[in-house]
Amino acid sequence: MEQKAIEELNTKTKEVKLNFGEKIYKCQIKIFNKYLQVSLCNNNIIKYEGYIHLSRIQSQIFTFIDYTINEIFYEINKLKNDKFKLINEENNLQIEFIILDKKRYLNIELYENININENNEYLLTINKLKEIIKEKDNRIKLLEEELNKYKSKKKDDIYDNFNIENKEPKHILKYHTKSVNTIAILNDGRFAAGSDDNSIIIYNNKTFLPDLTIKEHQDMINSVIKLSSSDLASCSADNTIKLFRINANNYKVIQVLNYHKNAVSKKLKNKQLVSCSLDKSIIFYNKNNNEYIKDYSISTNGRNGPIIQIKDNEICFYEEYDIICFFDIFKRNYIRKVYNISAIAFFCNSLLMISNDILLITGLNKISILNVNTHNLIRTINVVDSGQIYDACMLNKNMMLTADENKRIIQWKIEYDNLKIIYIKENCHDNSIYALAKLGNGLILSGGDDCCLKIW
Repeated sequence: MEQKAIEELNTKTKEVKLNFGEKIYKCQIKIFNKYLQVSLCNNNIIKYEGYIHLSRIQSQIFTFIDYTINEIFYEINKLKNDKFKLINEENNLQIEFIILDKKRYLNIELYENININENNEYLLTINKLKEIIKEKDNRIKLLEEELNKYKSKKKDDIYDNFNIENKEPKHILKYHTKSVNTIAILNDGRFAAGSDDNSIIIYNNKTFLPDLTIKEHQDMINSVIKLSSSDLASCSADNTIKLFRINANNYKVIQVLNYHKNAVSKKLKNKQLVSCSLDKSIIFYNKNNNEYIKDYSISTNGRNGPIIQIKDNEICFYEEYDIICFFDIFKRNYIRKVYNISAIAFFCNSLLMISNDILLITGLNKISILNVNTHNLIRTINVVDSGQIYDACMLNKNMMLTADENKRIIQWKIEYDNLKIIYIKENCHDNSIYALAKLGNGLILSGGDDCCLKIW
């Protein structure tokens, strides 16, 4: 029966017209030998043509045809009205992106499942498809990069007129019983805060109430970082790094790393993770089958604090005795050490890239600025009466904030490799401010030694 249905469809073409802007597109779907052929035309010019192997469809062939058409039309219209307003290439680019991104695996299956020895007539088609997929993958990658830049700029635009002078807390969140040390923004807009009370609380970004409380550590939380869209890592003074899978208002521990004493960690590119510690070691991990496996470690000359990736092959970390180290993670050797960087204690400084070339390091009453290409200290900016400057946060490419020991949030103007103070906001918390984050929608988030979070 199934074979008969397919034979009948061999002689038929499914055709639907779509009014898309001022143009009319015609989508044709028909059975062609062992494949489903899909064509999208405008003025009789094929804008897209692809083949789907019928082994995927089997007895659902009639339903699948209708579903495919509706899905294509729905996605094209959705993208036209949303993400792709910025694209000047208009219809062709929209169609190309959504169909190839959503359906590319079907083309891959086409050439992977054909027995070339038995189907020599498809050899040219297969090779052509391989080239098309390669070309389209590159195209999709470029489109995604362009979209990400646009989204990032759009999010940052709202901070162009931000002025901490005029801000007062919109919400004060008092759900921790000890100091709030670290903040991470999740993909869905929620935020996670780690505290000296050994807990991590995930807050709703609309109600600002706790959605989830995680109590898996036996000591204070030093840092919380987002690993992926659903995974979170926390580092604790209980000598463990714990990885959590967050699902709505539930979580589960998916891995525990216990190589360190009192660690902080950082997610790197290429599925890597790196951690540093009071124990004078840095450990690099590779992700394999959804687990982080220890790859190698290095010993250092002092306790290590925050760590940051500044290039694909390069990290930078603070080492005790006022030293900043540049390290090549591929060659596994030091590039350079820069001395006389002022920071007084483990975890008590922040490393922040304020451009592709410029690294900012907060310290005791000062900020150091380095060029990551030459690995040279450009200048040191004295910040009077700040004490230890604990954290720094970019608002957009032209502005940033710092938080300090003396309860202040300072707004800065960025001038390439220099900073100028715009305004100093006094008494933002009742005690030292340890963490800052940009929450989105023109809001910022601060956490401190007074056990609370504030939304500004």
